[in-house]
Amino acid sequence: MTSPDVTAGSTVAPSATRTAVAASADATPVTVRFAGHRTPWLTNLITYVVLIFAAVITLAPFALSFLTAFKTPRQFASTPALTWPNPFTGDNFATLFATEGFASPVAVTVQVVVLITVGQLLFSIMAAYAFARLEFRGRDTLFWVYLATLMVPQVVTVIPLYAIFTEIGMRNTFWSLVLPFVFGSPYAVFLLREYFRGIPQDILDAAKIDGAGAWRILWLIVVPLARPIIATLTIITVVSHWNNLMWPLIITTGKDWQVLTVATAALQSQYNANWTLVMAATTLAMAPLLIVFAIFQRHIVNSISLTGFK
Repeated sequence: MTSPDVTAGSTVAPSATRTAVAASADATPVTVRFAGHRTPWLTNLITYVVLIFAAVITLAPFALSFLTAFKTPRQFASTPALTWPNPFTGDNFATLFATEGFASPVAVTVQVVVLITVGQLLFSIMAAYAFARLEFRGRDTLFWVYLATLMVPQVVTVIPLYAIFTEIGMRNTFWSLVLPFVFGSPYAVFLLREYFRGIPQDILDAAKIDGAGAWRILWLIVVPLARPIIATLTIITVVSHWNNLMWPLIITTGKDWQVLTVATAALQSQYNANWTLVMAATTLAMAPLLIVFAIFQRHIVNSISLTGFK
């Protein structure tokens, strides 16, 4: 039985019209939803696979160092590298401090890093404030000349610095480890200057009206507002000088002023086959950096985007 044709002059029943419209309205979103959700799902899957792979590649060396540090040499030789120690042992760390004298390199490194960090932050803050807010002739020219020293590789300055400290009789001393780095950093001055320039001038003008001088404005207003970026610079300074190897290796000899990186490198050449002891030393070198990052991570996240003040 065939349905009657609809002619130009015929009238279609309202119920049939509503049914056809509803059917077409119901059919279209099904296709759109299916096509619209399939591509983001595949994209998210690929994204997470890539991120997980990158995380494994990044974290595997740290896991290897940590797990190997708590194994005995027999466990390390008879089990896969990333297996859990069974049982855990702290003999490698005991050997480092009791036999290898690692207490001295750790103490020297801590003192050097603390002095350099405090000195760099102190002098960099003052220099950045001068370049950002104080008016004097040649300010911008001096700033860009100072910033240009970032382009000079550290290896270029090693020989002149070594000659200077040898000539003044400070080679193989504690201050030879500190003085080349304590008086500010071009990178820190640049970063702080840009942050200080983002502080509204109205805040500083209000402080001047209240009778505050340049020093009070700097330490009571500008520095508290710049805590996130100062925390970030603290992390960068601590990490870079905690891991510094080349200059301490060149300027010091013997174990009197040996820093942690030099002691670990010497340990690796001395105990090339005892990887559990070497990994204990590397774990000991990494642990303080992880602690510092855990303390300052909130400030680091806050300083990632240097937004303006409301």
